Amino acid sequence: MRLLTLIFLGILGAIPVLQSHNGSIRGFVFDESVKSPLAGVSVGLSGAGTDRTYTDALGIFQFNDLPAGNYTLQFRYLGYQSYTENITVRDSETSTVRIFLTPAPIEIKNVEVHADPELGRQVVSTLDINLRPLTTSQDALRLVPGLFIAQHAGGGKAEQIFLRGFDIDHGTDIALNVDGIPVNMVSHAHGQGYADLHFLIPEIVENIQFAKGPYYAQYGNFATAGHVDFQTKNRLDRNVLKLSAGQFNSFRAAGAFKLLDRADANRPEQAYAATEYAYSDGYFDSPQGYNRFSGFLNYNTAVNPNNYLNFSLGGFTSRWDASGQIPERAVADGTIGRFGAIDDTEGGQTSRSNLNLRLSSLLDDGSLLKNQFFFSRYAFELYSNFTFFLNDAVNGDQIRQKEQRNLFGYRSTYQRRDHWGGTTWRTELGLHVRYDAVQDNELSHTNGRKTVLERRALGNVNEYNFGLYLDEKIELNSKFMLNPGVRFDQFQFMYVDQLQQAYDRKIENTALASPKLNLYFTPNDRLQLFALSGYGFHSNDTRVVVARQGRQILPRALGIETGAMVKVLPSLFVTASAWRLNLEQEFVYVGDEAVIEPGGKTTRQGFDLAVRWQLNNWLFADADLNYALARLDETPEGENFIPLAAAWTSIGGLSWNCKNGLNGSLRYRYLGDRPANEDNSVVARGYFLTDAVLNYTGKKFEFGLTVQNVLNRAWNEAQFDTESRLNNEIEPVSEIHFTPGTPFNLSAHVSFFW
Repeated sequence: MRLLTLIFLGILGAIPVLQSHNGSIRGFVFDESVKSPLAGVSVGLSGAGTDRTYTDALGIFQFNDLPAGNYTLQFRYLGYQSYTENITVRDSETSTVRIFLTPAPIEIKNVEVHADPELGRQVVSTLDINLRPLTTSQDALRLVPGLFIAQHAGGGKAEQIFLRGFDIDHGTDIALNVDGIPVNMVSHAHGQGYADLHFLIPEIVENIQFAKGPYYAQYGNFATAGHVDFQTKNRLDRNVLKLSAGQFNSFRAAGAFKLLDRADANRPEQAYAATEYAYSDGYFDSPQGYNRFSGFLNYNTAVNPNNYLNFSLGGFTSRWDASGQIPERAVADGTIGRFGAIDDTEGGQTSRSNLNLRLSSLLDDGSLLKNQFFFSRYAFELYSNFTFFLNDAVNGDQIRQKEQRNLFGYRSTYQRRDHWGGTTWRTELGLHVRYDAVQDNELSHTNGRKTVLERRALGNVNEYNFGLYLDEKIELNSKFMLNPGVRFDQFQFMYVDQLQQAYDRKIENTALASPKLNLYFTPNDRLQLFALSGYGFHSNDTRVVVARQGRQILPRALGIETGAMVKVLPSLFVTASAWRLNLEQEFVYVGDEAVIEPGGKTTRQGFDLAVRWQLNNWLFADADLNYALARLDETPEGENFIPLAAAWTSIGGLSWNCKNGLNGSLRYRYLGDRPANEDNSVVARGYFLTDAVLNYTGKKFEFGLTVQNVLNRAWNEAQFDTESRLNNEIEPVSEIHFTPGTPFNLSAHVSFFW
């Protein structure tokens, strides 16, 4: 570890630094209406030289090593009016400018394609989050192009996720974060990577940053298929209270309220509180009684012009009953209806509290240092019954999965920008520490959600992850950018089996390096070509690691991708790519059975297409089309299908925002048929659904209607090929077990603003 640290410090010391008597420009960019800093604003420089940069988390940008002379700064940010500022630079002096951008309607024609790839993803994210309705945390996940989710346990369980030929289960191969706090839970009672996002209140989501593939040094564990970062608001532009009600005895109340609002460009200071309560019985024959309560408190201030502090505290709790997955044969013979249950005593309860402290500091040389500390307290209890009476003909096969956890974490990033030999170097050096302390990680056989019949697994988990990365963006000239990076991760896994009579603590350590290399070619402001490559990984469950004595416990993923971002027309933005991902042997801890199953090597390849088109000043169209061919590498042809890996997926629709206050969307979701087992002899049927939203928004209120499944199609949300036995059967049967999807579902809401 000491040697690695010295190597990284040596690399950092070798980065070219500025030694010149030329001048510089430092600027601060704010939202004109609320005087809060804007991050990610594109700032172009023309004059004695040409350059481009982006504002940081403090809304600050800087150009160094500029010959004396007159320059023009051009500011562009989607959703704001473009702005131009002239400025004079003198030798050995720093010229300072403060810019206030005015909000404006979204115009795709104002978007330019630049060398920085984050801009293209920002365009898609900004468009989607402004034009699509967000009423649940599930809606936020659906903003990621190509990502599908399925709920199969009463609304309170984390969603099953599908992306790029992965059945990600609840988070094994996608890294989810909220304000830098990881959502994924390692070595979870239900399964590795379990990611419950229900604590996120959608009304306070400011931005969503996402990318697919293992190409980015900033992301380590779980980021094989991709990563998603949700960012909450630092400030409210107005108070909001939203009340909604719908079919199936469903209610929701949410609000976000200013507590402190000092719009001072020199020292802004804001605080707000947000809360949400939701209840639903659901569309099942047995009511869910789903209760969820969430709260969030945010405070941020500029301690001084160079230091920005953010503190947040949030949490949620929920409880629900569930009907679980049901066998097709029970519906076909009339034993139960489509929305019935074999065991309606399933369900659970969970809670999570988060504390987050972040400090961003602008250093004297123009570099940026960010420090973050976070803590989460988490509790989980889930009752399920997948096989009914297969193993216990008298009491049934219900199980309980339960745990309590403390999660501690620290992140630090150092960012700087330098010029050397006609090139621009943007360096990011990062450190990440995570510690999970899990108590009473349990799997038990239960009856009726009351009686514990047998403890099958019970133990304490302690897992450490230390990560260090270096990411370089080298702008060779105005057209080419090279992006090499490397990440180092070290893990320590500890497990104490509480079912053993004698105390026995098992410890395993391992580490790996993950290099990345990306290339971007931007010949003009309408086209960018890119080639991406990188190694990634996801950790195995601690119980797998100690059982295998540390062998093959960090399965690697190797990804490559090539594609383009292009403005085909002034108001038509298209992204297309072809990709391939190879995943090494992995061993999976099956939390439902307390057994270890080998996964084998896999290959996934396919293509993604994303289209965003502004048809006129109030009408937008979007479509995402995704294809993935997923296969097992070490099994014969015809027996090498990856269960539940979707080949074709697509989402899209029309969104409108008229000047008279009418706005809304008409959207579709398509998930194709997919194999439910390795030889494709059992098929999970796909679906095509349409949803609609219609709102009228005034200055002080909004009224809206939402319809899910407009055509009232019968569809299956979650499907598994499962062997089970009903209480009147002699022999078990293996077939599709499913959770029915929502039928036609109408809800209405009213919101008040002040």
